[in-house]
Amino acid sequence: MRIVILGAGLAGITSAWECLRDGHEVTVLDRAQAPADFTSRANAGLIAPGHAFAWASPSVPRIMLRSLWRNDQAIRYRPSVNPRQWRWLAQFLGQCTADNARTNTLRKTRLCQYSQSRLHTVAQETGFHYDRNTGGLIYFYRSSQSFEAAAVKSEILSSAGIKIEALDRDQVIARDPGLADARDEIAGALFVPTDESGDARAFTDALATRCTERGAAIHMQTEITGFSKTQDRISAATTSRGEIEGDLFVLALGVFSPVLSRQLGFSLPIYPVKGYSVTLPADNAHLLPRYGGVDEDNLLAYCPMGNRLRITATAEIGSYSTRHQPSDFRVMLAKTRDLMPKAANFDKPDYWAGLRPMTPTGLPLIGGTRWSNLWLNTGHGHMGWTMSCGSARILADLIAGQPPEIPLDGMDPASTRKH
Repeated sequence: MRIVILGAGLAGITSAWECLRDGHEVTVLDRAQAPADFTSRANAGLIAPGHAFAWASPSVPRIMLRSLWRNDQAIRYRPSVNPRQWRWLAQFLGQCTADNARTNTLRKTRLCQYSQSRLHTVAQETGFHYDRNTGGLIYFYRSSQSFEAAAVKSEILSSAGIKIEALDRDQVIARDPGLADARDEIAGALFVPTDESGDARAFTDALATRCTERGAAIHMQTEITGFSKTQDRISAATTSRGEIEGDLFVLALGVFSPVLSRQLGFSLPIYPVKGYSVTLPADNAHLLPRYGGVDEDNLLAYCPMGNRLRITATAEIGSYSTRHQPSDFRVMLAKTRDLMPKAANFDKPDYWAGLRPMTPTGLPLIGGTRWSNLWLNTGHGHMGWTMSCGSARILADLIAGQPPEIPLDGMDPASTRKH
């Protein structure tokens, strides 16, 4: 079967790989210059089933409200005149109950665990290098109150089979000497030994190369403008290269998926949530942390990647703009320098901002639509790196008419079949 995948990010390229493994002819289209050049270009790098908590929780509305006059909140709300933001926000706030948070967290955890196992399979099949760092991730807390609350909250992940170890500050430093300068700031930490990290962009770029070696056609710098349709089927994607025909089409365009879905008569509950990232160079004179992790009280993620340190922070619900300026990174850099001043060269920051394709639940949409040959694999939010390989395998199984290896609770896009 000829499968045309719209999007060359993590979701699109992993989908291409799984479809190729199943014997299909694959074409990938994307307007960017290179694979994973948008949402995943400089993401956090954490592969973290042990951090699969739903963003929509009872505490979030208060955080968003404070963000209207305070710029130091982990989740920032920037009101827009775009009615799509308001519709999405209403759905997101509707998920901010204790029951919904628990349900969505358990569903996310199941997908993340499955996806990590699929990532290991793909890594074994391909053998390429992407600055993979195994052995665990550290989630530390600056106050005893937040640490104790986190220990209680983490029980939901433990119930799903995630191994979590509670560490005091001395045990944290013993586990990772790279945090020695932060000793007095750490009240305790949760350590998840099965979590890991790696460079998502390097992974996607290398996997795209493997896809082309298997015969896939990957067309970058190709703008997708619409579709040619016949009754309930799509016959071709219209692009800046002309029409690209196929037997089946996969929409994997992240925050831009709703733009094309509206042309087909249905809407997708996906809205961009902006994140900020800084990558710092490091050499032998620096003391990089051994593991990646999160400063939980500031929702500041850090990740060693070879001779670099990646820092990410903030979830900004605003617009589709990726514009940024050095002042946007001042707080996160200052907090990182306080924690690990010897970790990297803070005088040579590489700034970036990207848009996470968030659904209100935090779960992606994977499956068919009202168009008989259009499938979705989109909306992976802030955990696309963790969820991508599993989502791609689920999609390939559905296309093959086989039951996925995990339930699709919360991910079935059946509601999009309405006009």
